[in-house]
Amino acid sequence: MNPFRWSYRATCFAGFVICVALLGYALYAEHVLNMIPCPLCIFQRIAFMVMAVFFLLGAVHAPHGGARWIYTGGVVLGALGGIATAGRHLWLQTLPADQIPACGPNLGYMMDTFPFAKVLKLVFTGSGECAKVEPVFGLPMPAWTLMWYLLLVIAAVYAATRKRA
Repeated sequence: MNPFRWSYRATCFAGFVICVALLGYALYAEHVLNMIPCPLCIFQRIAFMVMAVFFLLGAVHAPHGGARWIYTGGVVLGALGGIATAGRHLWLQTLPADQIPACGPNLGYMMDTFPFAKVLKLVFTGSGECAKVEPVFGLPMPAWTLMWYLLLVIAAVYAATRKRA
């Protein structure tokens, strides 16, 4: 049961399960705890979805050698996007009240109205709803997601570098 001895396939499957569980908790927090996600939260969910897809592909295919880096690279790219988004989200949450941007339209409206490049700019500029801190077990949600991105990318890279099948 030592995770440091797991095969590439087992590690990828565990990564997939963790991503799905985190997405499940996000939906629980949204629908049961009434924690409405801001646009940055939604982008963090998308990063977990990307990671979950590449973890699942890695678990199903379980390649050997350099081919592992295709799936690991996808996990790393998803995690880097999530890390950047969670970092920006945490930064917005630390701003003094007078420097918090005004609340903007929701993500659905922006996607329907603006070109994608403008949507990205508006989302990463942030809004007042992104600066709202709702702690979960004492930490804001973006802090938890940041930790999970880091742990999952470390696990994926470790699994890809191991010689064990």
